[in-house]
Amino acid sequence: MMFSHPFLQFSALLLSLYAFHLGYKRFAATKLGRKSVFAWKRHVLLGTLAMVIWMPGLGLGLLLAWWQWNIVFITGAHYQIALLMIPFIVFGYVSGYIMDKRKAKRSVLPLVHGANNLLLVLMALAQLGTGAKVLRDFVLS
Repeated sequence: MMFSHPFLQFSALLLSLYAFHLGYKRFAATKLGRKSVFAWKRHVLLGTLAMVIWMPGLGLGLLLAWWQWNIVFITGAHYQIALLMIPFIVFGYVSGYIMDKRKAKRSVLPLVHGANNLLLVLMALAQLGTGAKVLRDFVLS
């Protein structure tokens, strides 16, 4: 049961990396003049899945910590980064939803969405390291 949280979060990280790759291709085509085909629906699907997995995965991490140790917020940087990710996940999801449902020529929102999600992916990569430390120090010891 303890490994369901890392499995979910790692799955979301892989999805987010691919979604970010697709988004970068769009950025490169529109801002850097590179030729590319943008897989809009795939980008939306994978990005949405990543964020929809991250949020309950975060809650599951807290629940499992409580279930295992009867305390939460003891994993230092791991829980701190997780809490910091929440507004980025919400913004990434909402801004992506707006751009998907109301298609229009935009210049600022796609850039802010991409910068937000770059930070989100970087935080998730940091979570990979801090999560490995949590597994080593709290679960496997």
